Amino acid sequence: MSTTSTQSEDWMVSGEGHPKRWGILGVLVVSLLIVVLDSTVLNIALPTIQEDLEATQSQLVWSVDSYVLVFASLLFTWGVLGDRYGRRRVLVIGLVVFGAASLVSAFSATPEMLILSRAVMGVGGAAVMPTTLAIITVVFPPHERGRAIGAWAGAVGAAVALGPVLGGILLEHPEWSSWLTGNDWGAVFLINVPVVILGLIGVYWLVPETRNPHPAKLDIIGLILSFVGLVLVVYGIIHASAENAWLVAPVLAPILVGVAIIIAFLFYEAKSSHKSFDVGLFKNRGYAVAIAAVSLTFFAMQGIFFSLPFFFQTLRGMSTLQTGLAFLPFAVGQFLAAPSSGRLVERFGYRLVMGSGLVLVALALGIMGQIQIDTPLWLLLLIFFLFGSGMGLMIAPGTSLMQNVLPLARAGVGSAVQNTVRQVMGALGIAIMGTILGTYYATNILPVLEPLGSEFPTVIAEESVVATDKALTGVEAQTGQNLEVVRSSAYEVYLNGAHLTMWISGAVVVVAFLILVIGLPKIEPPRAGDRAPSDTWDEPEAVTQDAILAEQGLTSPDPADQEPDAPGESPPEPERPPDSA
Repeated sequence: MSTTSTQSEDWMVSGEGHPKRWGILGVLVVSLLIVVLDSTVLNIALPTIQEDLEATQSQLVWSVDSYVLVFASLLFTWGVLGDRYGRRRVLVIGLVVFGAASLVSAFSATPEMLILSRAVMGVGGAAVMPTTLAIITVVFPPHERGRAIGAWAGAVGAAVALGPVLGGILLEHPEWSSWLTGNDWGAVFLINVPVVILGLIGVYWLVPETRNPHPAKLDIIGLILSFVGLVLVVYGIIHASAENAWLVAPVLAPILVGVAIIIAFLFYEAKSSHKSFDVGLFKNRGYAVAIAAVSLTFFAMQGIFFSLPFFFQTLRGMSTLQTGLAFLPFAVGQFLAAPSSGRLVERFGYRLVMGSGLVLVALALGIMGQIQIDTPLWLLLLIFFLFGSGMGLMIAPGTSLMQNVLPLARAGVGSAVQNTVRQVMGALGIAIMGTILGTYYATNILPVLEPLGSEFPTVIAEESVVATDKALTGVEAQTGQNLEVVRSSAYEVYLNGAHLTMWISGAVVVVAFLILVIGLPKIEPPRAGDRAPSDTWDEPEAVTQDAILAEQGLTSPDPADQEPDAPGESPPEPERPPDSA
């Protein structure tokens, strides 16, 4: 039992917040930081992992997407479970699962083992994200809640900046962990374990247990339909690199079946009384346009970030630490642009600020589509800064817009839907762009390798630029030949494929820009004293309950969905009611 569990629960009704709320915030930020940090650290390690495990392009994509798909599918479910059975309990479960799966990932001996353990990490990570935000909402009074949630969100931004650098440091000195894991990349997962242990200790001593007295029902059918549909679509897309073709049955069949299941899921959610994905939100034009623009931009960003570590490390010969540092201007651009976007929106409006962000992103992608192996590093860093600045001007006001245009009673589920859609689009971006790059390389590398003769391991070398580089190095060591001309040609093939993905990503951002400019209605940013759009102001109690749940990424259930306490069962722990709306 934590020390807080024996304390008086007066803070829940006094309106003053938990007496140790800032310490609790520190624990929750650490818990969230390690979950978000993992994905950004992994990107830097992809070339090393591919070489060590001899992973194919499709296996490498799965090692990233297995985490994202599971994470996105379970976000809402874990939030409801936390409301029902205790948020502290669910947070502990999430941290334990995440830490244990990280340990297994560090010792993975095959690509399949890494993919599976990464999926389990997604199970744990999905439990941490909504419960940390829900606990913050409960333990802080309304007048401090904005600062606390800002710190929580800042942890995500810090992970974007620190992840690549931390990954570079860990990979630059593999001897720190290779004696234990037997590989040069296990440290990027092993580092999670002590931080998880630290988080668990903090949760035990500081974080109180809280529950929602009226939790929503679980949407089991919706969970199964959405997960199966998404996995089938992503499987079909990624499998195209193994088939080296798109218009073949093994690729089209799972995609079509997956799309059909997703359509069935949307119809089911539209009729469900306890939906986890509120299709009705898209009837709000402002919300629909904003989520489309933000999600397409996220698709483009995730898609090209998959290939950039290979460009820096394999083609340019930069170290892992240098690669991590090269990503810093992107984070700096976001840090500078995102906080100022709110003031810019108040002065110029959503359309102009978000549209300007998309122009910067499209410009950055267009220039990246022209870069060469010997492009000056300062120019690459400038491009990354423009890219990050554009993302900051787009994502921050877009996220705010999606919440501001919804009635207060639907803000919670609106937050959950936008987060899920954004994660799914990121997974699709990685799958589609990674597969396009893989199929392009496998098709165009064959003429380059043909002059080496039948003794050269072409079947292995065509899998990826890392495999080609490794095979060429092996032949050079055995025969003493200088194959630098062949290597340069192989790098050129990879770079051309990367250019293709960057141009496609740029086109996607242009589509997002057109959707925003043409489709977004005139929406005034909220001013001090404004009330949120709501059709439930005549029901103050319902609005107050939803105000809490809105900041937790959840939504109030219909009365018919509420389940009475079992005979003899004590009622759930009451929550501190917020100030009047």
